[in-house]
Amino acid sequence: MNLKLRRAQRLSGASLLLLGAAATPVLAQDKPAATELPAVTVTAPSPIVRRAVVPSRTTSRVARAAPARNRERTAESTPTPPPPAAPQQGVLPIVTNQFATVTVVPNEEIRREGGGQLGDLLFSKPGITGSSFAPGASSRPIIRGLDVNRVGIVENGTNSGGASDLGEDHFVPIDPLATNQIEVVRGPAALRYGSTSIGGVVSATNNRIPDALPSCGAQPFQSFGMPVKAPLANAATSPCVTAETRSAFSSVDRGVESGVLLDTGGGNFAFHADVYGRNTTDYSIPSYPYLADQTRSVANGRQPNSATRSDGASIGGSYFFQGGYIGAAITQNDSLYHIPGIDGADHNTRIDGHQTKINVKGEYHPDATAIDAIRFWAGATDYRHNEIGLADPADPNTDGVRQTFTNKEQEIRTEVQLMPFNARFAEVTTALGFQVGHQELSAPSPDNPGTLFNGLWDPNNSTRVAGYAFNEFKFTDATRAQIAGRIEHVELHGTTPDFPADFLPDGTPQAGISRNPSFTPKSGSIGLLQDLPGGMVGSITAQYVERAPKAAELFSRGAHDATATFDIGNPNLTIETAKSVEVGLRKATGPFRFEATVYYTHFNNFIYRRLTGVMCEDDFASCGTPGAEVNQAVYSQRDANFRGGEFQSQLDVGAFQGGIWGIENQLDVVRATFTDGTNVPRIPPLRMGGGVFWRDDNWLMRVNLLHAFAQNNVAVIAETPTPGYNLLKAEVSYKTKLDRNWFGAREMIAGIVGNNLLNESIRNSVSYTKDEVLMPGIGVRAFANFKF
Repeated sequence: MNLKLRRAQRLSGASLLLLGAAATPVLAQDKPAATELPAVTVTAPSPIVRRAVVPSRTTSRVARAAPARNRERTAESTPTPPPPAAPQQGVLPIVTNQFATVTVVPNEEIRREGGGQLGDLLFSKPGITGSSFAPGASSRPIIRGLDVNRVGIVENGTNSGGASDLGEDHFVPIDPLATNQIEVVRGPAALRYGSTSIGGVVSATNNRIPDALPSCGAQPFQSFGMPVKAPLANAATSPCVTAETRSAFSSVDRGVESGVLLDTGGGNFAFHADVYGRNTTDYSIPSYPYLADQTRSVANGRQPNSATRSDGASIGGSYFFQGGYIGAAITQNDSLYHIPGIDGADHNTRIDGHQTKINVKGEYHPDATAIDAIRFWAGATDYRHNEIGLADPADPNTDGVRQTFTNKEQEIRTEVQLMPFNARFAEVTTALGFQVGHQELSAPSPDNPGTLFNGLWDPNNSTRVAGYAFNEFKFTDATRAQIAGRIEHVELHGTTPDFPADFLPDGTPQAGISRNPSFTPKSGSIGLLQDLPGGMVGSITAQYVERAPKAAELFSRGAHDATATFDIGNPNLTIETAKSVEVGLRKATGPFRFEATVYYTHFNNFIYRRLTGVMCEDDFASCGTPGAEVNQAVYSQRDANFRGGEFQSQLDVGAFQGGIWGIENQLDVVRATFTDGTNVPRIPPLRMGGGVFWRDDNWLMRVNLLHAFAQNNVAVIAETPTPGYNLLKAEVSYKTKLDRNWFGAREMIAGIVGNNLLNESIRNSVSYTKDEVLMPGIGVRAFANFKF
């Protein structure tokens, strides 16, 4: 189908709120009560897992693992300590023990914020935004202006396996409704997950493969990572069942979502099952959405063709044995959503996507003097979606499949963490990893069944094999360093036609040219972590990362509806190189918590879609004809510079009405230019904001205002300036323990969140559809979670 997508705000008082960062607790009338900080534990940044001193329910199950030596003796002499009280909700999570910036979205924040896609959930986080192609349906995270082929998305350690990196209209097959924690990792994460994570990694985790036996009532919480006899000696011999329900309603799109999660275990086995679903109608918008066409009808103040429906289910289990565990899960994700915009509304375009994913993971702590832990992850994905719509907008009988995308992907990753050893100058810990992956892609189009090249690209496949090593040096308790390296080999097999003609003069299909490029990217990083006075931690990291071109960049040769471009792949692309430096300063303790980061990255041979200014239709022969409305884009390479910074803070000002009130703020900026001074396209604007909060052991109340400045640093061709906006949010939530005699629930969290309370017309500068698709208007989201 021929999908044709065509392309003055006030400054808020948010800047005044930033002054709160300079305030100190001495300004308060009352001394703040002691803040119980959450135990922020992350697993994605490094294969080296630091050992926790005391096991507890608020730390990572993996991090609770005890050293391999003397496990039996330790198990017999060390009782299981009781779990500490849960931290107050709303405390800003700051990660200080990693060598680069890590943004953590814990479970309770995910429940409060909601969002159908990871890009929606992370939209306002410093340094992160979403692609917002179809808000609520397809929005991929963008980190520091980098997206798709430079941002990895993983779930429970393996690739998400969808097609969101192949088209901005494609959904991310990870639903926040079934997610327990999200980590956004910059820096050396690229070396662990691959060169396609050069900009960072978004890691989602849940309990679909249990790594601990469930806790019921007064029974101790058991983890495989505790001393080896503990999980076996204390494990439940009778079944233990826990459950959680997650539900919400949103007014802006009349959305309803609900999920049920079950965990059970007995003896040496643990099992998990979950099922979820959500349904929304066209969402409300503050004003007319189409900038280029003022003649179209928009019914009831809603964004036309923006309804969504999604559901999923998963079942998994694990077996625990002396020193470790092994588990597996099978997951089904389904989504049917409409594509907003002029062309999408005219053709009733929607995407019907399905993914089946099988994952296996495990960990083993052998009784060995050299090896601390062996971990592995494996995953296989079968993904397919159909893009459905009217071939003729005036004829409903022409409804049908216009394009299909398939992705079959397999991945195995194994890591071995060695025991720390004393090298005199430092205690050294080493982890070695091996990764192999295979991907098969196709994008056939039934609109042109008689042609050889009848889709965005012909079937292609790629294979990646990689090895990596991380070394951490503990010079003193206050000074640590990291050196890491990765080498991978990538082989791709695909077909590109001879441009500039799709067909020979006699009209017969043009023979394709088989291409089999291979690349061997090499990467390395070095970092320093230093404890500073006042509870602060400073870090500096330098990276050299090489990225091999991906199949879409090499083999594309057709109309790409999502980007409104006619993409022409370049089989002569070479390795892209990024040289980065990041400096950070963080503080996670006390009444004033903050995180500040600045960075600079120089790209050699930065791969991007270069718009030529020529307009096309469905095939190359149409390029340059009058009335064509799709931008011709050739994948090209140029040197580029990215620089910017992020800041966020939270200050507990004083005690009030039995709780703590305070102020918080944030700022992020990224500037990206090619070496000739012209702008890299679709870069987020400068954003700054802040707010006030009040919290106690049960209640959290918060009001925040985020101001995004106008984005006038646009590409020379086919990109327009984007006005600024003010995004006002407010929330009230209540968390409490419950009497099980009431209706069986032991814990509840419920609340109301107001979004875009100023009802502003918000356009996202990084979205390809920003001139036709507004972000949702004013709305209220009510949610409730119960744990049984």
